[in-house]
Amino acid sequence: MIAALADRAEVTRKDADALLMALAETVGDVVAKGDEKVTIPGFLTFERTHRAARTARNPQTGDPIDLPAGYSVKVSAGSKLKEAAKVK
Repeated sequence: MIAALADRAEVTRKDADALLMALAETVGDVVAKGDEKVTIPGFLTFERTHRAARTARNPQTGDPIDLPAGYSVKVSAGSKLKEAAKVK
């Protein structure tokens, strides 16, 4: 990924890596706050979601497990990414 990004942007791999890491950290910081979405137009949207407490099952034993409420991240594909996936 870093090599492809560096080639397309015509920058060094070190710069491409730094940019990608900065993007990941920025998205992580915004999602951790939970008060807004991060949107890369046409590509991806990231948002924090609340997951309610629930009862799950241990797949090995079938025993019920109580899972506490918590937070998760929802990632949605944008229109350009969806169109790219349709190309054969």
